[in-house]
Amino acid sequence: MPEQEEIAIIGAGAAGCFAAANIPVAAGRKVTIYEKTGKSLQKVKVSGGGRCNVTHQLFDRVAFAERYPRGKQLLKKTLHHFGPADTIAWFADRGVTLVGEADGRMFPSTHSSQTIIDCLEQEMTRRGVSIRYHKALADIEYSDGVFHLSFRDGSSARADKLLLACGGSNAAGHFDFLRSTGHEVMPSVPSLFTFNIPEHSLTKLMGVSVQDAQVKIAGTKISERGPLLITHWGISGPVALRASAWGARILHDMGYQFQALVSWLPDKTDEQLKAAMATIRSVQGKNLLFQRNPFGLPRRLWEYLLSYCGIGETIRWGELGSQPQNKLIHALLHFALPVRGKTTFKEEFVSCGGVKRSEFNPSTMESRLVPGLYFAGEMTDVDGITGGFNFQHAWSSAFIAATAMAPA
Repeated sequence: MPEQEEIAIIGAGAAGCFAAANIPVAAGRKVTIYEKTGKSLQKVKVSGGGRCNVTHQLFDRVAFAERYPRGKQLLKKTLHHFGPADTIAWFADRGVTLVGEADGRMFPSTHSSQTIIDCLEQEMTRRGVSIRYHKALADIEYSDGVFHLSFRDGSSARADKLLLACGGSNAAGHFDFLRSTGHEVMPSVPSLFTFNIPEHSLTKLMGVSVQDAQVKIAGTKISERGPLLITHWGISGPVALRASAWGARILHDMGYQFQALVSWLPDKTDEQLKAAMATIRSVQGKNLLFQRNPFGLPRRLWEYLLSYCGIGETIRWGELGSQPQNKLIHALLHFALPVRGKTTFKEEFVSCGGVKRSEFNPSTMESRLVPGLYFAGEMTDVDGITGGFNFQHAWSSAFIAATAMAPA
């Protein structure tokens, strides 16, 4: 080891800080994080509504990797080195208990992201890690086994090992500093966003949620099922976010102008609904449709769909004609929404794109082109659906990079 081994980490997000928190303390080793903003762990702070969805309690490595629209083959390898069980154990060893919810998401038992932030910061402090803020990387030069870093404020630094963990972005020029390394970067486009349906009457139901809905993107094979939330700008919730992740590049190419087909009753077919309504007419024909909601939908949504189909408040089941019935069945199972744009929450921004997966070793996260250069988190062309999968990639890739950069 040289007299002073300098390890530089670019980015004080989840991946960068977790890597720093896992680099062994050694004489003559200095670890410095360079962060372009004035704060660290900002995405951790706001994720999961401020609770931090740390990981997912799915412990089958192959099944876990299937939750990544891009990078599942790589995840099968990285999860072997550090998977969700390892994440749970790592935090538990430092006094933080992670608890699972019914849908598999895992949060700190305090239900506060500050618990995760405090844990990481305490571990970095214990290891003597320095963080320098307002240091936006402008350029990297590599010569004679040493990295020379130039920052936009005119300052510079050197490093013997360099970890790039500065996240993804679709901003122009975000990866310009990589040009000198010879790495190919897959273009970044947004992932995990909600669908805008401006001026559509459905938005009047903002706040209404359906626990099990299906969303299909017309003209594609994209189809997801899960909880859906109606907002004042469109549709959100896990089902929309998952569809956006799987369709990130396709929807980008469409200019975010497409048709979303919603089934409010994904377990039903047209024939089954027709038969069910025939039974209701014969058994409960005197009941008003507005007063008899037989499918368990939220009341406001049911009443909206009836009005949308032109079915008045005084219509009884026994009076329901075939034409309005067919219109209602179609609205329940094939409700068409013209999507015109997306909403991405800045603090929780997730993108697909980044350093090409074939250009680094998943067992070490080291560049195959430049010795001593490592990647972690969203810097890589890997992204998962919502549910703790993106954080798990951050933990896994950062841990692997840390142990490869600085063996104990």
